[in-house]
Amino acid sequence: MKTVTVGQGLPELIVPITASAIVAGAIATNDYEDVHHDKAAAQATGVPDIFMNILTSNGFVQRYVSDWCGPDARIAAVDIRLGAPNFVGDTMRITGEVSRVEGDEVDVRVSGRNAIGEHVAATVTLHWGARA
Repeated sequence: MKTVTVGQGLPELIVPITASAIVAGAIATNDYEDVHHDKAAAQATGVPDIFMNILTSNGFVQRYVSDWCGPDARIAAVDIRLGAPNFVGDTMRITGEVSRVEGDEVDVRVSGRNAIGEHVAATVTLHWGARA
């Protein structure tokens, strides 16, 4: 296992929020709710545009942590919650910090923020080494 310490920060990931990314993520996760691909339908619910679904957000969180830890670890659990929606034209900035290290198990606290607030908050548990 590479050296990992509590408080260690992960590099920031900047994710442009495009209509293509929102629609592709919804289709890839079999989420056909119209608020994820039809602007008029989304606006009818009182929001300005289509918005990202939770499965796409979860995918970005897992990609972020996996890019950092590499192939020597595997994701064992993800505890995730959504906040402010990711709308077309915004940017999500994902940051992370190691919050727990116990043997070969590591927790990473992840936050994805956009212009209106925190879009996603997660804790990702990794298993490193022989159990990976």
